[in-house]
Amino acid sequence: MHELSTKDVIYSFSRKNSPVLHVQSGDTVRIETFDCFTNQIQSADQEVSAIDWDRINPATGPVYVEGAVSGDLLKVTIDKLEIGDQGVMVTGPDLGVMGHRLETMESKIIPIENNKALFNEKLHLPLNPMIGVIGVAPEGEPVSCGTPGAHGGNMDTKFIAEGATLYFPVFAEGALFALGDFHAAMGDGEVSVSGIEVPGRATVTLEVIKGFHSKFPVLVNKEGAAILVSAMTLDEAVKTATEEMIDLLLPFTDLSVSGMTMLMSAAGEAQISQVVDPLVTARFFVPQYVLDALGIHLFTENG
Repeated sequence: MHELSTKDVIYSFSRKNSPVLHVQSGDTVRIETFDCFTNQIQSADQEVSAIDWDRINPATGPVYVEGAVSGDLLKVTIDKLEIGDQGVMVTGPDLGVMGHRLETMESKIIPIENNKALFNEKLHLPLNPMIGVIGVAPEGEPVSCGTPGAHGGNMDTKFIAEGATLYFPVFAEGALFALGDFHAAMGDGEVSVSGIEVPGRATVTLEVIKGFHSKFPVLVNKEGAAILVSAMTLDEAVKTATEEMIDLLLPFTDLSVSGMTMLMSAAGEAQISQVVDPLVTARFFVPQYVLDALGIHLFTENG
């Protein structure tokens, strides 16, 4: 197994980034990460405004996957996700949904014990460990790790968890894959501008998929499949994700566009991932029973 440590981080996804690891398609990599603050906040007594805000949302990498070229898909299977034993949350003026009503920056240290996040004495929250920042080099100019897009990035989607598989459109030779920004728990929306931010390690298997294409990241888990779209507005993200999912599934069926639209309205789900990053992210989700009934296996020769 290959290993990557936090000595190799990037703060933007770019085709100009020099790879720190070369792997073959099908290889497995264990990747260590900082939290989104580069582990700068370790105590509730720290002045949050005094941290280095240029060191936000680091991603460990990038990894060059041999054989990946523009037009391919990079299949990323999250084999294992491990998180640290202490998380941190922040919010403040002009941050998140409630920033217009907040006057000072505040942080909260959250211990993680017995598979719970200890929010306070009464509230011990269940964990849903997930990856906030994950993706490949974008097609054009570099994109900050804090911003999501068609390449992935800071999608802050709670489905990006252990056992999930993602398919990223490849825009640059080698794909240049990286990840970071783990959360011990996070609700849809990430409304304060942070989940429970934690460092950790992810074990992922990287595979180049030829002969298939997607404009946006696609996620598959045991519950079903989702297309993740980031845009300036939630309306735009939802509409694009819905249409892209219909276009993805339609060729596998004998349904008309109107028939597939009715099916998606009856069984599909337009869902919010996050509404606090420079672009917001929505997903359109289709349950596995629908895919099974239609005989759809995405991005495989048996699809």
